[in-house]
Amino acid sequence: MSSTRFVRLAAAGTADILVVSTLAVVAVLAIFAGGASAAVTGGAGTPGAAPPAQGSPSGSPAQGPSAGTLTLLAAETTPRKSFYFGYRYPKLTYTIGSSQPKNDLRIDVVGAAGEVVKTFYRENVAPDLAETVRWDGTTNEGRPARNGRYSFRISPQAAIEAPAARKATASTALSLGFALYGYAFPVLGPHEFNLGAGRFGAPRAGHTHEGQDVTAACGTPLVAARGGTVQYAGYEANAGNYIVVDGRGTPDDFMYAHLAGPSPLRTGEPIRTGQPIGIVGETGDAVGCHLHFEMWGAPGWYEGGSPFDPLPYLEQWDAYS
Repeated sequence: MSSTRFVRLAAAGTADILVVSTLAVVAVLAIFAGGASAAVTGGAGTPGAAPPAQGSPSGSPAQGPSAGTLTLLAAETTPRKSFYFGYRYPKLTYTIGSSQPKNDLRIDVVGAAGEVVKTFYRENVAPDLAETVRWDGTTNEGRPARNGRYSFRISPQAAIEAPAARKATASTALSLGFALYGYAFPVLGPHEFNLGAGRFGAPRAGHTHEGQDVTAACGTPLVAARGGTVQYAGYEANAGNYIVVDGRGTPDDFMYAHLAGPSPLRTGEPIRTGQPIGIVGETGDAVGCHLHFEMWGAPGWYEGGSPFDPLPYLEQWDAYS
């Protein structure tokens, strides 16, 4: 629980006030080395890691498409759970069998209701050779796809609708399905929502609480609920160590406060959904170990926007993360 309203620093160049224990520094370094947090968040990498692989190009339909009778010799989708603008996009690795040496294929990302949300076109695909397609989570219209279950579907390009390729034999193991989510729950460990003084709108001296407090043990890893760009990272007397993220593909900004130490991320850096941002602490005016989490609508955090209640969103993300 924090007692005082957070005040944005007057200038990004204001000197940070750092009071960090050796234990906190060691904990942050351990988190950013990889470890369990990456597995929980769909494979989130670290800020020092190589840039994540890009999504595959969509391609274009072939002029006079041609394909033989297709079968699927192998197909595997990894990971089984991904996040929009995360470190690991859903990737399909597949091998076709065909009655001809070159095949023009259509690879669709299909939603749970059978709707096609994204299409990739591939020309002259040879049988018996592994190929890959990586989806970045955007639709054919360029928008972020909705939360849900999806699967890849491989079929020949044709002037009329053609049947999808089927597995080569009854014993052929195929893995085409996966889940995609737009947001990750930011606390990677046991936690509770503070439904009293830590609730959004709870009374304070001269103002109301502008976020939702999530109680967790000090040292619990924290990750970005939504990737985008670090709008600000620093220290403030009330917020303690904090970081604000301008969310990608959304008008919302996300603020995380009372981190045990300064985030390794810096203002202006890109950040991925599920990427580690620090650990739970009790810096600033915090009373006890917890994350203070805010969401701000357009035009953004201290840019004319207003905070809104993040609890319904946190509860939804918590249910699937």
